[in-house]
Amino acid sequence: MPFDFKKEYKEFYMPKNKPEIVTVPPANYIAVRGTGDPNEPDGAYQQAISVLYAIAYTLKMSYKTDHRIEGFFEYVVPPLEGFWWQENTDSIDYADKSAFHWISVIRLPDFITPDDFAWAVQTAEKKKKLDCSKAEFLTIDEGLCVQIMHHGAFDDEPASVALMDTFLAENGYINDFTAARLHHEIYLSDARKVAPEKWKTVIRHPIKKSVKEHTT
Repeated sequence: MPFDFKKEYKEFYMPKNKPEIVTVPPANYIAVRGTGDPNEPDGAYQQAISVLYAIAYTLKMSYKTDHRIEGFFEYVVPPLEGFWWQENTDSIDYADKSAFHWISVIRLPDFITPDDFAWAVQTAEKKKKLDCSKAEFLTIDEGLCVQIMHHGAFDDEPASVALMDTFLAENGYINDFTAARLHHEIYLSDARKVAPEKWKTVIRHPIKKSVKEHTT
């Protein structure tokens, strides 16, 4: 059976329907950065997704080529993920999707090296006739986070985020958004095949312990 990240690391891919705290270890990703409305037909986001999957499947099928990856074992391509933010705010305005900044990613197995990644980019460009120049090998260390399984459309995410914020306040934590610690989504449903009300999305936010001021 091919290795499946969702099954082997359920604590990171299959959270409960209520908020929970998790410490996420560093991981390597195929990443493409961009801005703008993700729903724009043939827009930057849609192009980024094409690049991510082209490289991901080139690496997955590398054992059928002359390129040998040390330590390789067969695996299921992990789900699409995204890190999202908008300028000058820690929240997300879902009504202004054109203001989105994003880093779209697909996780890489640990045995994939930067050299393997470079080979896959070059190979995918040739085979798919696709410009993969914006793809990068990116290591992300999320650390301490709160997460929840969100059910439904993306525009309904504020309700799940509110549950996380309430949970944090009740347990002595606060959000810790920075330039490197961002709103994170993991997409477990194929939006092309599943109705929005049935979508399952992991929402994850960076957090830290709150520091309460003591007065004397």
